[in-house]
Amino acid sequence: MKVVSIIGARPQFIKCAPVSRALRHVAREVVVHTGQHYDDRMSGVFFRELGIADPDYHLGVGSGTHGQQTGDMLKGVEEILLKEVPDMVLVYGDTNSTLAGALAAVKLHIPVVHVEAGLRSFNRNMPEEINRVVTDQLSALLLCPTETAVDNLRREGVTEGVHLVGDVMYDALWDSVERAQQTSTVLDRLGLTPQGYLLATVHRADNTDRLANLSGIVSAFNRLARPDQVIVFPVHPRTRKQLEKISFSPSPYLHLVDPAPYLDMVCLERNAHAIVTDSGGIQKEAHWLGVPCITLREETEWIETVESGWNCLVGAVPDRIVSAVRAVRPGRVDRWPYSRGEASTAVAHRVSAFASGRRAGCAVSG
Repeated sequence: MKVVSIIGARPQFIKCAPVSRALRHVAREVVVHTGQHYDDRMSGVFFRELGIADPDYHLGVGSGTHGQQTGDMLKGVEEILLKEVPDMVLVYGDTNSTLAGALAAVKLHIPVVHVEAGLRSFNRNMPEEINRVVTDQLSALLLCPTETAVDNLRREGVTEGVHLVGDVMYDALWDSVERAQQTSTVLDRLGLTPQGYLLATVHRADNTDRLANLSGIVSAFNRLARPDQVIVFPVHPRTRKQLEKISFSPSPYLHLVDPAPYLDMVCLERNAHAIVTDSGGIQKEAHWLGVPCITLREETEWIETVESGWNCLVGAVPDRIVSAVRAVRPGRVDRWPYSRGEASTAVAHRVSAFASGRRAGCAVSG
């Protein structure tokens, strides 16, 4: 059995690490890197830290408009699939790489496996939401991280090929958390003490492309930053470009730093007093690590983090951001019900079973 895995963005590299290790016990995997994230700080360092084999193909697509980027990926992925002739194509999450991989595969009648199927923000203004919905409609095997995701698909009439497998990001995190604590020197390099800082990330288009939203967010950061509680803000390359367009003078206690490698980021998350973010992955990691999270969105795909009381949705409104951070209190986080460190193995099992079923079907029909 041959599986082509399509990855291209930082969260997909993280998810790919444990899945690839499990998948290679049951299949020959061919990894295609679209180049959606191409800066070494957003790409190469993850392969090195997470022990991912170098991609078999690198498209080098780079940045561009959604249509241009997706179109370039679609063309490149199609050429690879015609050459490799895989039994399945595996895609992750909700990026343009996800959509391009799914479209290229289904047009060639190759079954699509979607890891993190069924997630919904119910906000069609988010490009990620369009990518999720379309990919789920194209997929033959839909591997869901939560029961909520399964329910979302059921409401849309999608029930065939749907399986609850748990969250592969949990596997990646717990593969790395102790190693990060032992080997990362990021706290010393930045002069930080555990619980003595806030960690912030901003990268969603709603918050970066809408300059009013970005201005409101960073003004809240300036209000919150103080000598005894600095804010560490690893700045996504797109966010840095947008910050140059607004009149923004950061507080001396608001530290804008380059994107952090994964092990440094895990260490920063684990030791933060609280995390302020618009990242779906970091919302989950905060929950798993027991660190309060304030989310710079009005909705989330990970509703379980909100229902547990560990995640607070505040949008881009400065007063709401400031109030939520100031209200943070230590506490005990509820256990995440869907993650036991076995999701990647479950993905590999479902892929293998699906392939066996297809072969048996062909044998019967022949």
